[in-house]
Formats: sequence, C-alpha cells, structure tokens
Amino acid sequence: MNDRVVALCGGIGGAKLALGLVHVIDPERLSIIVNTGDDFEHLGLNISPDLDTVVYTLSGLADRERGWGRADETWQFMQALGELGGPSWFHLGDRDMAMHVERTRALRSGVTLSSFVARAARTLGIRARILPMTDDPVQTVVETEDDRLAFQQYFVERRCAPVVHTLHFAGADRAVPAPGVLEALSAPSLRAVVICPSNPYLSIDPILAIAGIRAGLMNAAAPVVAISPIIGGHAIKGPTVKIMSELGIAATTASIAAHYQDLLDGLVIDEADADDAASLDVPAYATRTLMNDLPDRIRLAKETLAFADTLSTGGRELAGQAIATERRRPS
Repeated sequence: MNDRVVALCGGIGGAKLALGLVHVIDPERLSIIVNTGDDFEHLGLNISPDLDTVVYTLSGLADRERGWGRADETWQFMQALGELGGPSWFHLGDRDMAMHVERTRALRSGVTLSSFVARAARTLGIRARILPMTDDPVQTVVETEDDRLAFQQYFVERRCAPVVHTLHFAGADRAVPAPGVLEALSAPSLRAVVICPSNPYLSIDPILAIAGIRAGLMNAAAPVVAISPIIGGHAIKGPTVKIMSELGIAATTASIAAHYQDLLDGLVIDEADADDAASLDVPAYATRTLMNDLPDRIRLAKETLAFADTLSTGGRELAGQAIATERRRPS
C-alpha cells in the first residue's frame, strides 16, 4: 500500500501545509525534510528557525498570529538584553529560549541535530518524522550589491532590504543528508513527495543542494508535486517576489515550474493563476492555495495528495491533459 508521504519544507508556509498533511494521513507515515540553511549561532546558542517553526506548529505551540515562535510568549529577556546594550535584533522569546538552550546543550554533548529534533518532537507529542536536511553545518549566504550576508543578517537584521545578486549555500558541497532523508525518498510505499509553498530560493534550494537529495527526488517511485508560493504575481509572505525580481526572474507560476522543472510531475497553482495552466510544461492543478486557517490547510493538503494520485504511473498523460484545461477539485 502506497501511503507514505515526504514533504520538503521551509518555515511558516511550509509548516502550515505540513500541519494540513498530519490531519489528512497517518502522521507516522509522514516525513518532513526541513531546511537548515537558516541555522546560525547567536548569543552563544544554536538557533534553528525553520525546524523550530515546524516543531511548534505541529505540536500546537506556535504563535498563530506571527507564524513563528511560541504562543503566549513574553520578552523580558530581550528587554533586559537591550538595556545592557546587547544585540537585540533577533528576537528570542522567554519560552522559546528553552529550545535554544537545550539544543545547544545537546549538540555540545555530541548529540546530532536530527537526534535532538526527533527527541524534542516525541516529547511534544508529534508523531510525524521531522528530519533536518543535514546534520552538517550549511549556511545560506546572500550576496548583495555591497555585502556578503549570512541569511539571518539579510532576513532579520537588514529586513530583506539589500538587493540580492546571488545566493549560495556554504558547506553544502561537504554536507550529507541527515539519517532517514534518503530512506524516506526511496521508500517503496511512497505515495507522494510534496514541495511545500516555501520560498524556492531561500528554503527549498538549500535542501536540494545537499548531495543525493535532488537525485533522490528524481528517482522517487512516487509523483513529486510542488505548491507554488506565487498567487497572481504576489507572495503571501516574505521576500520571494522581491528576490525573484532582483534575480531577473518573473514572478509567475511558469517561473516556479521552470525552477523545479527536472524534479516535478505536477504543480499546484492558485485559482487566480488558472489561465497559466495550459502553458506550463508540467500538469497543473488550480485551487485556492491561500491557507488562512486549519480547514484551509487540511483542504489544500487533501487536494494536493489527490492530485498526486492522478499523476501516478500510467495516469500522468491523462491528468496533464485534463487539469491543464479545466479547474477541478478532487473530492
């Protein structure tokens, strides 16, 4: 029975879809491969923003308004740090500090990042398998017109203001996939691989830069389906469209399809972009991709998997012809 699902995931947008997936399938059959290119050391602590967003979201601890960090957070530590003249540009909540302190303690004692995440997830009642893309240090580096910035400097400290010239992932050439990543992609019972609507350049490309992961997707026995983060030429959150513009890439579903071209069997696009479906090089399924609440996340996860089912071996040509010409929703 093909019932396993793998999701490639960045931060807020990816975590929303991951939450939908755990409500649609048996969570124990879901593996979530998470970007760690955003990880960095701050105030002597090991910070893993995307991993923590996924963990907090799936455990029900996330702040729903911000989309990151813990709910019911307080900020007395940051206030006291600022009063001392310390670096307060990256906000660490009082509750959130526990995760960073415990992770740092574990890593310094020789525990791997993947082992720590697995333990934290179990402790918080998460049944899905959360896998960092690698246990090795990889850093997303943003080359701008004036500086070479670590991701969090660009994203948080500089608020994405500098013009992006290139992106690269320092350490990716030496990194290996974390335990369980390639096994999840090669599982014979795999139903689908879902690339979540995370930023393709900042959140998904670091994952694909790790040796073996791109090949694992290309060789997966199940359809690989991406959800476009673009809706009518705009991104719901974050600097996706800004970065695309600065890299000379049109903010269209066609650009997203082209970016993942060698990997994809299908692309889920927003109904606002349904007219683009016929011109894409991959089968497309148009629906509402905006996830405002839990029912939206569950619906999109359900429809994405149903779309992937139509793309299984033997049905891809028919699915492409049908979905490119009409908007329809799997029941």
